[in-house]
Amino acid sequence: MLDCTSHLPGAATAPNPLVVNISARHCHLTPEAVAALFGKGYQLTTHKWLYQDGQFAAKETLTLIGPRSRVISNLRILGPCRNLNQVELAYTDGIALGFELPLRLSGNIKGTLGCMLMGPAGFFEMQEGVIRALRHVHMSPADADFYEVKGGEEMKLKIGGACGVTLDKMLVRVDPAFKLEVHIDTDEGNACNLQPNTPCELLS
Repeated sequence: MLDCTSHLPGAATAPNPLVVNISARHCHLTPEAVAALFGKGYQLTTHKWLYQDGQFAAKETLTLIGPRSRVISNLRILGPCRNLNQVELAYTDGIALGFELPLRLSGNIKGTLGCMLMGPAGFFEMQEGVIRALRHVHMSPADADFYEVKGGEEMKLKIGGACGVTLDKMLVRVDPAFKLEVHIDTDEGNACNLQPNTPCELLS
């Protein structure tokens, strides 16, 4: 987790500190998929709690089988279970697998690629749901008021340091339960050498 101070030039102090996290490849599963992969009645176990309340990285991992039997091992599951199955990869993962990944908002999986998942108890075939997730920022209504944005709008993330970049098209997601947190993927994090002390700033 990368804690970075967020502010707007000349503005009042932000109500909450900005956290910028690199979201590595992972998957979200339905209870039916978990049962097929790990056995009937199986419950995911917590490896590490994530920054957003109630979300966790599970101890359990899977193998993803792509075209021409190319695989990614140790694909982390994020819990709790959801009402759809979704795999989130970086573009470089897609190149390695032979996928042309669509860039989508999480949950918008209609018409996307599928894959085969392999667990200790069996296989589960996803008909769709393999994406590269849009970079986005979670924020509460108080944060949205401070930055003068609304859910569905876009912001920019200015990242400092020797490899500093500004990432455009940062989708805003607003919910009373959200903490202020940006999610970028491993390709984006590696490109700017994001470190815990790297200065970051949200711009509207």
